[in-house]
Amino acid sequence: MEKRPSGVIGKINLIWDFWAPFLFTVSVYLLIRQFAFEARYIPSGSMLPGLQIGDKLIIEKLSYQERPPSRGDIVVFNSPSVFDPIWSLGAGRPGFLKCGLVTFPGVSWFIDQILVQRYPECDAWIKRVVGVPGDVIEVNTKGQVSINGKQFYEPYVSNFCIADSLKMTGCRGLYASVPEGNVVVLGDNRQNSQDARRWPGGPFLPNNQIIGRAVFRFWPPSRTGLLNN
Repeated sequence: MEKRPSGVIGKINLIWDFWAPFLFTVSVYLLIRQFAFEARYIPSGSMLPGLQIGDKLIIEKLSYQERPPSRGDIVVFNSPSVFDPIWSLGAGRPGFLKCGLVTFPGVSWFIDQILVQRYPECDAWIKRVVGVPGDVIEVNTKGQVSINGKQFYEPYVSNFCIADSLKMTGCRGLYASVPEGNVVVLGDNRQNSQDARRWPGGPFLPNNQIIGRAVFRFWPPSRTGLLNN
């Protein structure tokens, strides 16, 4: 029967035997999450009716290593508090290790519920790409999109902004020419979405702030399947 070393070395070995599998698992999780796939949930109604509050999605990060985002893609990206030139004043940076840890399952609950601490730079938003480089994009106050002077058909949008008796909707319009290295994103729920129409520093989302593309809904079971990209 093999005897374990005694004394300090033995205690170090016992500690390492306990923690090594956990640290290995966390490392693999963080690497996969950083470079390939991760799970996200929908915290708001900005993508209704297609994506419901509480839906859980798989985000893939491989396709944008080969190509830029395409019109119609559902993308997850860093909060505008990181990249918007006005909104981001004083904001932290979404570091790999920091955001990986504060959004780790279980850890995120402890930080949010027990420590009551927020890290807005680690928040992720989800919207749909409607404008790509070279597009002249116009969004009217109903939330309808025109690209290069032609109305863009969006079968996934049903919640347009509703006009009152004075034909006022309360929704902002948008007119912009999309530069290289950027996209314009909107929520499918045009009545209630904090998207490119409302960012104080301008409507453009830099490509390098996109985390990945939402491709699959795995929860709830009744609505599992590929997403409409």
